[in-house]
Amino acid sequence: MAAELVGGAFLSSFLNVLFDRLSNDKFVNWIRRKKLDQNLLGRLENILNVVEAVLNDAEKKQITDNAVKRWLKNLQDAFYDADDLLDEVCTKAATQKDPGNFLSHIFHSQDRDMVVTRIEEVIARLEDIAKHKDILGLEKIAAKNMSGRIPSTSLVKKSDMFVGRDREMDTIVKLLLDDSKDGEISVIPIVGMGGIGKTTLAKLVYNDVRVKHKFHVKAWVCVGEEEFDVLKMTKIVIEKTGSSCHSNDLDTVQNHLKDKLEGKKFLVVVDDVWSSNREGWESFLTPFECGSEGGHILVTSRLDSVASMVKTNHIQPLKLSLLHEEDCWLVFAKHAFFPTESRDRSALEIIGRKIVQKCKGVPLAVQTLGGLLRTKDHEREWIDVLNSEIWEFAEDESSILPALRISYYYLPSYLKRCFVYCSLYPKDYEFIREELVPLWMAEGLLQQPKSDSTLEEVGYKYFTDLASRSFFQHSNSGENSFVMHDLMHDLAIFCGGKFFSRTFELKNAAKHDAYPRHLSYSRGIRDSLSKFLEACDDLQHARTLLKINVGTSHEFSKEIDPCRLLAQLKRVRVLSFEFFPGDHISLPDSIGDLIHLRYLDLSGTPSVTLPESMSNLYNLQTLKLRECGNLKKLPSKMQDLVNLRHLDITETNLEEMPKGMSKLKELQMLSYYIVGKHEENGIGELGEHVHLQGSFHIKKLENVVDSSEAWKARMVDKKYISDLCLEWSSGEDGDIVDSQIEKDVLAKLEPHKDLKMLFIWGYRGTMFPDWVGQSSYHNMTELYLSGCRNCWVLPSLGQLPSLTRLGISGCDKLKMIGGSFYKGDGTHQYQETPFRSLKSLQFYVMSCWEEWESYECDDDDDAPFPQLEELRIQYCPKLRGDLPTFLPSLKSLLINECEELGCYLPRAPSILKLEIHGKQEARMRELPLSMLETLIVNGEQQVEYVFEAMTHTQPTSLIDLQISECSSAISFPGDSLPPSLEVLSIMNCKNVEFPMQHQQHESLRSLRIDNSCDSLTSFALPAFTNLKYLTIARRENLTSLELSQSQSLRELRIKECPKLANIIRLPASLSKLRIRECGLLGEGIERKDPHIWPSISHIPHIEVDDTEILNESTS
Repeated sequence: MAAELVGGAFLSSFLNVLFDRLSNDKFVNWIRRKKLDQNLLGRLENILNVVEAVLNDAEKKQITDNAVKRWLKNLQDAFYDADDLLDEVCTKAATQKDPGNFLSHIFHSQDRDMVVTRIEEVIARLEDIAKHKDILGLEKIAAKNMSGRIPSTSLVKKSDMFVGRDREMDTIVKLLLDDSKDGEISVIPIVGMGGIGKTTLAKLVYNDVRVKHKFHVKAWVCVGEEEFDVLKMTKIVIEKTGSSCHSNDLDTVQNHLKDKLEGKKFLVVVDDVWSSNREGWESFLTPFECGSEGGHILVTSRLDSVASMVKTNHIQPLKLSLLHEEDCWLVFAKHAFFPTESRDRSALEIIGRKIVQKCKGVPLAVQTLGGLLRTKDHEREWIDVLNSEIWEFAEDESSILPALRISYYYLPSYLKRCFVYCSLYPKDYEFIREELVPLWMAEGLLQQPKSDSTLEEVGYKYFTDLASRSFFQHSNSGENSFVMHDLMHDLAIFCGGKFFSRTFELKNAAKHDAYPRHLSYSRGIRDSLSKFLEACDDLQHARTLLKINVGTSHEFSKEIDPCRLLAQLKRVRVLSFEFFPGDHISLPDSIGDLIHLRYLDLSGTPSVTLPESMSNLYNLQTLKLRECGNLKKLPSKMQDLVNLRHLDITETNLEEMPKGMSKLKELQMLSYYIVGKHEENGIGELGEHVHLQGSFHIKKLENVVDSSEAWKARMVDKKYISDLCLEWSSGEDGDIVDSQIEKDVLAKLEPHKDLKMLFIWGYRGTMFPDWVGQSSYHNMTELYLSGCRNCWVLPSLGQLPSLTRLGISGCDKLKMIGGSFYKGDGTHQYQETPFRSLKSLQFYVMSCWEEWESYECDDDDDAPFPQLEELRIQYCPKLRGDLPTFLPSLKSLLINECEELGCYLPRAPSILKLEIHGKQEARMRELPLSMLETLIVNGEQQVEYVFEAMTHTQPTSLIDLQISECSSAISFPGDSLPPSLEVLSIMNCKNVEFPMQHQQHESLRSLRIDNSCDSLTSFALPAFTNLKYLTIARRENLTSLELSQSQSLRELRIKECPKLANIIRLPASLSKLRIRECGLLGEGIERKDPHIWPSISHIPHIEVDDTEILNESTS
């Protein structure tokens, strides 16, 4: 069984933190002023240097030597304690208000003596640990080649099974056989996580018969973890030419290879490259570029950075994905079962397939576990493997962990701690970079930034580096969401060892170390924290108490006392907790005693206020108060939190900001700022916050009384804000507003030119300043103007080059959108096609808007909105026209409650969805039924128009048809539905004839008939063979319903059908029946009438008027 490791490089990174603390000016000054032994710091630094020298050797030897492993654990414990002490002294020194005599204020004399004693105890402990290095035989060695991995070769064993990579292999072979690039050199990188099959794929390509006959020279070079050795690699290639070269002069060796390659085609595989040394790589390529007829080089690597370095311009890296489960099963079965098998495979196969699922597409894991089970005959042995983690296998049995550990070993020391920290999260957790980096920062895992970069940027680079090495992979949820493969997660747990504990793994609760350093818990598992606290003797050494949001939240045990818990967490750096302290509505004051705290997440806490003692948290970098809906104000001395970088107050109801927020000069993220009426909490306080980034929202701008105040906010200097919302609170209609002052204020709030999204809400001026809509905002993609009630003219927005989404709503005094809307910003620059990038345009609640003036152009090619895909116009009761005449890219058009609109709708040859609600007469000249997939129309004229169009043109693409509010007698053409239709809804159309569908209709999935089709009193549903959802509502005269021809039906809803007494021949597929306000039918079902109940008793879920009917036959 492999035991968890303590990485030497991991500790080396920790040492850098300690050295930084020791070089802190105020700490050194304290030592000098106290006139303590001047050798105190020297002794501490010396002993740290001594142990640092042997860490690499210890990291390698701990794999086979338990004594070394215990030595490293003791050393890490000592490092944690040393860091806690040094951080405490540095913090108290930094917060002292009288630097000339700060010791007298930091501690009483006995406290000073105690700190000195504690430093000496730390030194003594480290010296004692260091003494044992000689006993253990630890020496100073280089960090390279520590994994002990055997180099790869080009030979393919009979046991090597190749499945699931046919597409990738064909892609590479085609590139190798392509003669169109003769004379050129192409490099094909194959990249992916450890164990994914890169080397195996390269071997099979290398040994492919077609490839063998194509090239005169073939060579296989395994680089491994060593630095890129150009001389050594060149000699290996020379040997493959049948020659040899004994010189160690690179020029001689490269000329030798050049001569051997002259007039020949070559294929070289460079396997397992870790170095991103571009100079070395380009030097290696030189002899191939001088004299050969061209050829190909295959490079395998786990690193995206290597793939990017070596690839040639016309070939993209081939990134191997995880294998499909069935392909994995074939590999597993090949290794787990003998060809002439005597065992009963059926039972073992069930377990084996679960083991394959656990491997999640990594061929190495599948192959290794299959081989491990080849000689195991009993189900119990297979179940043991299924329930085991990768570190629980002996290393001579499993190659999974050693293969993955290579990736970990090769990480820079500063990335190792960041990776291991992720072991606090459960498997399949979706990581967001912006959420993880502040945690790394709080734990001291980030190196100090160089030049003008920030700690956050350092963290973002770390995250990107880990992703490029396949430690993170993109999830399916979005481009900003990442997951960690289960095997990588197992590796993180393995490397974290006893110092990292996950309380949601309840099976391990009794085994937690008595003094955990980092622990996480989940409210999704009932009592996970309280059970853990029972298993822990003490939390006094804990640095992390992190809440993980997984599953459904449960109330914590009432036995957890927040005051008692905080009293134990004196060394905590990260605290994430929802305090529910009984009947109290405020947090304990003792939270202010956590002087090491750097990350505090109180999201969801029901407190109305926060204790003033929180202002003592000098080191606090991140404060998260998201969804604290009761919170009315922040501590009055927030300005004392001078190291605060992230303040998340999203979805809180603060009434005002504390005074002096300008002193928080390190702020990088602030959800919003409420402008106060006084200078101390006015808009000028934002002037110092030049580092704000991401989204930012300014509220209550009505409190800015003149433009000089707005100018003090220095919005144009906040170059890292990407999304900006400027909000004026809605006042009374009778409020007197000086429009010029309002315009001047907004003018002085002009943001920087790289802004991506702008939302102006409640602006009270009649016109906008010139900067709104200037073409110099070249990165702006979204713009929203909402509730600008006094505005009577829109700004010129048509020349914003990157604008893709535009929304305008609540401009109550706007009557006309004229030509200025399309034009530029008053400059005399060449005018591009207006709104050339816009994809979505929405107008909403424009009570006085009457006219949309057309843009004059010579031909369709110059027409505005060439890329517009969505147009929505809603609740504009006075709008008459005109609309744009031609929208070549329009896919979706919605018109809703625009009663006066009587013009023709735009020509839209690409339209897929048309939705018209209300009494307006607007319609298309020619309804493109051959293109439309969704058609939703409302009102007599619209419905009649649609059915008239369907008599002339078959709607061949229509998937979703919804008609409503039509009293005309209308029937479907040919008494049948369009063959492509999947969803049909008919509402309030009493005289529509439902088609009897003389042939089977296979596409329809959902049908709703509501207060419609009155001619049907007895309804036998036609042959909709794939219908799954049926709703019949408000059919006063319906007496019977037969569903025998819909054998796929899953859910049936019947509402307000008072005369319906029975349903005939319900299909066996039905799983849910809901009846509401159907007197006869409902009563019969409730009393289980023998005329009704037998036909519905097979249905698992039956409801009558929202009451579940107990069905004993299906329970």
